[in-house]
Amino acid sequence: MQTTIQNFQRAGFFRRLAAMVYDLLVAVAVAMVAAIVMTVVFTLLYENGVLDKGGLEHVSDVMQQSLLYQVSMQLWVGLWVAGFFLWFWRNGGQTIGMRAWRLRIFSTTTQPFGYGRALLRLICSLGGLGTLLVLFDIKHKQSLQDRLAGTEVVYLTKEANHHVAWKDIQD
Repeated sequence: MQTTIQNFQRAGFFRRLAAMVYDLLVAVAVAMVAAIVMTVVFTLLYENGVLDKGGLEHVSDVMQQSLLYQVSMQLWVGLWVAGFFLWFWRNGGQTIGMRAWRLRIFSTTTQPFGYGRALLRLICSLGGLGTLLVLFDIKHKQSLQDRLAGTEVVYLTKEANHHVAWKDIQD
Protein backbone atom coordinates (compact mmCIF):
# COMPACT_ATOMS: atom_id res chain seq x y z
CA MET A 1 0.00 0.00 0.00
CA GLN A 2 1.53 3.32 -1.09
CA THR A 3 1.29 6.25 1.30
CA THR A 4 2.15 9.83 0.38
CA ILE A 5 3.63 12.43 2.66
CA GLN A 6 0.42 14.40 2.28
CA ASN A 7 -1.13 11.80 4.62
CA PHE A 8 1.05 13.15 7.45
CA GLN A 9 0.96 16.45 9.33
CA ARG A 10 3.94 18.74 9.48
CA ALA A 11 5.61 18.59 12.85
CA GLY A 12 4.92 21.29 15.40
CA PHE A 13 7.43 23.23 17.44
CA PHE A 14 7.33 21.27 20.71
CA ARG A 15 7.76 17.86 19.05
CA ARG A 16 10.71 19.26 17.09
CA LEU A 17 12.14 20.76 20.28
CA ALA A 18 11.91 17.40 22.06
CA ALA A 19 13.75 15.71 19.17
CA MET A 20 16.36 18.48 19.23
CA VAL A 21 17.02 17.94 22.94
CA TYR A 22 17.41 14.21 22.34
CA ASP A 23 19.75 14.86 19.40
CA LEU A 24 21.73 17.38 21.44
CA LEU A 25 22.55 14.64 23.93
CA VAL A 26 23.69 12.34 21.14
CA ALA A 27 25.69 15.14 19.48
CA VAL A 28 27.46 15.87 22.79
CA ALA A 29 28.36 12.18 23.06
CA VAL A 30 29.69 12.21 19.47
CA ALA A 31 31.70 15.35 20.27
CA MET A 32 33.14 13.81 23.43
CA VAL A 33 34.27 10.66 21.62
CA ALA A 34 35.78 12.72 18.78
CA ALA A 35 37.61 14.90 21.33
CA ILE A 36 38.97 11.87 23.17
CA VAL A 37 40.28 10.38 19.93
CA MET A 38 41.96 13.68 18.98
CA THR A 39 43.43 14.08 22.48
CA VAL A 40 44.89 10.57 22.42
CA VAL A 41 46.37 11.11 18.94
CA PHE A 42 47.96 14.43 19.89
CA THR A 43 49.25 13.00 23.19
CA LEU A 44 50.92 10.15 21.33
CA LEU A 45 52.40 12.54 18.77
CA TYR A 46 53.79 14.87 21.45
CA GLU A 47 55.07 12.12 23.77
CA ASN A 48 56.81 10.27 20.93
CA GLY A 49 58.54 13.40 19.66
CA VAL A 50 56.66 13.64 16.37
CA LEU A 51 55.40 17.09 17.43
CA ASP A 52 57.59 19.47 19.41
CA LYS A 53 56.49 20.34 22.94
CA GLY A 54 58.11 23.76 22.59
CA GLY A 55 60.08 23.42 25.82
CA LEU A 56 57.04 22.56 27.93
CA GLU A 57 57.17 19.52 30.18
CA HIS A 58 53.58 18.23 30.14
CA VAL A 59 51.43 17.47 27.13
CA SER A 60 48.46 19.14 28.82
CA ASP A 61 50.39 22.43 28.94
CA VAL A 62 51.22 22.15 25.26
CA MET A 63 47.58 21.44 24.38
CA GLN A 64 46.34 24.43 26.36
CA GLN A 65 48.81 26.79 24.70
CA SER A 66 48.95 25.33 21.18
CA LEU A 67 46.87 27.14 18.60
CA LEU A 68 47.40 24.16 16.26
CA TYR A 69 45.86 21.80 18.80
CA GLN A 70 42.94 24.07 19.66
CA VAL A 71 41.97 24.80 16.04
CA SER A 72 42.44 21.16 15.04
CA MET A 73 40.27 20.03 17.94
CA GLN A 74 37.46 22.46 17.15
CA LEU A 75 37.45 21.54 13.46
CA TRP A 76 37.64 17.82 14.18
CA VAL A 77 34.78 17.85 16.69
CA GLY A 78 32.69 20.19 14.52
CA LEU A 79 33.11 17.92 11.50
CA TRP A 80 32.03 14.87 13.46
CA VAL A 81 28.95 16.59 14.90
CA ALA A 82 27.99 18.00 11.49
CA GLY A 83 28.63 14.58 9.97
CA PHE A 84 26.26 13.02 12.50
CA PHE A 85 23.38 15.21 11.34
CA LEU A 86 24.24 15.09 7.65
CA TRP A 87 24.56 11.32 7.54
CA PHE A 88 21.34 10.64 9.43
CA TRP A 89 19.33 13.23 7.49
CA ARG A 90 20.61 11.97 4.15
CA ASN A 91 20.31 8.25 4.96
CA GLY A 92 16.78 7.82 6.20
CA GLY A 93 15.64 11.39 6.80
CA GLN A 94 15.80 11.04 10.58
CA THR A 95 18.30 11.53 13.35
CA ILE A 96 18.05 9.37 16.45
CA GLY A 97 15.95 12.01 18.23
CA MET A 98 13.70 12.45 15.22
CA ARG A 99 13.14 8.70 15.09
CA ALA A 100 12.21 8.63 18.78
CA TRP A 101 9.69 11.44 18.24
CA ARG A 102 8.47 9.99 14.90
CA LEU A 103 9.66 12.88 12.76
CA ARG A 104 11.13 12.58 9.29
CA ILE A 105 12.52 15.01 6.70
CA PHE A 106 11.11 14.95 3.18
CA SER A 107 11.95 17.04 0.15
CA THR A 108 9.36 19.55 -1.00
CA THR A 109 10.96 19.73 -4.43
CA THR A 110 11.42 17.17 -7.19
CA GLN A 111 15.16 17.06 -6.49
CA PRO A 112 16.41 14.29 -4.20
CA PHE A 113 17.54 15.29 -0.73
CA GLY A 114 21.32 14.97 -1.03
CA TYR A 115 24.27 15.97 1.10
CA GLY A 116 24.38 19.47 -0.43
CA ARG A 117 20.83 20.29 0.66
CA ALA A 118 21.42 18.58 4.00
CA LEU A 119 24.44 20.85 4.55
CA LEU A 120 22.39 23.90 3.55
CA ARG A 121 19.70 22.79 6.01
CA LEU A 122 22.29 22.38 8.77
CA ILE A 123 23.80 25.82 8.18
CA CYS A 124 20.40 27.53 7.92
CA SER A 125 19.21 25.95 11.16
CA LEU A 126 21.47 28.44 12.98
CA GLY A 127 22.14 25.94 15.74
CA GLY A 128 18.43 25.23 16.16
CA LEU A 129 17.27 28.85 16.21
CA GLY A 130 15.73 28.49 12.76
CA THR A 131 13.15 26.18 14.28
CA LEU A 132 11.64 29.13 16.19
CA LEU A 133 9.99 30.16 12.92
CA VAL A 134 7.59 27.23 13.37
CA LEU A 135 6.03 29.11 16.29
CA PHE A 136 5.10 31.99 13.99
CA ASP A 137 4.27 29.98 10.87
CA ILE A 138 1.12 28.38 12.28
CA LYS A 139 -0.35 27.55 8.88
CA HIS A 140 2.66 25.86 7.22
CA LYS A 141 4.76 24.85 10.26
CA GLN A 142 8.05 25.30 8.42
CA SER A 143 11.32 26.28 10.00
CA LEU A 144 13.88 28.56 8.40
CA GLN A 145 16.02 25.59 7.40
CA ASP A 146 13.00 23.83 5.85
CA ARG A 147 12.08 26.85 3.76
CA LEU A 148 15.60 27.49 2.49
CA ALA A 149 16.55 23.85 1.86
CA GLY A 150 13.23 22.85 0.30
CA THR A 151 12.31 20.32 2.97
CA GLU A 152 9.56 19.62 5.45
CA VAL A 153 9.47 17.70 8.71
CA VAL A 154 6.42 15.50 9.12
CA TYR A 155 4.99 13.62 12.08
CA LEU A 156 4.73 9.92 11.23
CA THR A 157 2.41 7.25 12.55
CA LYS A 158 3.97 4.40 14.53
CA GLU A 159 3.65 2.12 11.52
CA ALA A 160 5.17 4.63 9.09
CA ASN A 161 8.06 5.32 11.49
CA HIS A 162 9.27 1.74 11.16
CA HIS A 163 12.05 1.63 8.55
CA VAL A 164 10.40 -1.30 6.73
CA ALA A 165 7.49 1.01 5.82
CA TRP A 166 9.74 3.73 4.34
CA LYS A 167 9.73 2.19 0.88
CA ASP A 168 5.92 2.55 0.87
CA ILE A 169 6.00 6.32 1.54
CA GLN A 170 6.15 8.41 -1.62
CA ASP A 171 7.40 12.01 -1.65
